Amino acid sequence: MTDLEFSAFLVSRVCHDLVGPLGAVVNGLEVLEDERDAAMRADALKIVTSSANQALARLQFMRLAFGAAGSAGAELDLGEVGRLIAGLFSVGRVSLEWEPPHVQWPKDWAKLLMNAVLIGADCLPRGGVVRVDANGEGQPPGFKITATGATVRVSEDVERALKGEISEHDARGVQPVLTFRLAKGINAGLTITPGEGRVELVAG
Repeated sequence: MTDLEFSAFLVSRVCHDLVGPLGAVVNGLEVLEDERDAAMRADALKIVTSSANQALARLQFMRLAFGAAGSAGAELDLGEVGRLIAGLFSVGRVSLEWEPPHVQWPKDWAKLLMNAVLIGADCLPRGGVVRVDANGEGQPPGFKITATGATVRVSEDVERALKGEISEHDARGVQPVLTFRLAKGINAGLTITPGEGRVELVAG
């Protein structure tokens, strides 16, 4: 995959994740424009508000997880990272258990953590819990993400992507490729281990 193709797929992934909530905002605004029933208008306003908040949460998450997120050598507060992940999970069937302390991590380690959390959540098609544990102050960066649920699925494509073994690419599959590149760039030794009712992603 060329860098140009990689960038195009990543942009497509961002657009795909924003189309749903932004489309719901537009639909809700159309209802508010035409509807005169007070109850219907109230419901439409709830949809607009909820969908706008969801789009904002996704944008804030992806700006940091996929984007440049500050200058080279920048550090990020894990508390802020946890807030962004919690916002992303505020709508849906996956809940977050966030255990990391408020410490500063190198930017690429924080980005790797966010992307690994996203992979863990994607392994829970029927919902579940994603627990995040991370090293504290005075320790080198490292984390363990445990995703548990009634149904846990780790696709072969994701496992291969995290090992750098890629044969085909699309917008949906580009995020695990990004995760691999981040892990490789900082020599994080990221592994994914499926088990019964759970999957673990460990780095550091």
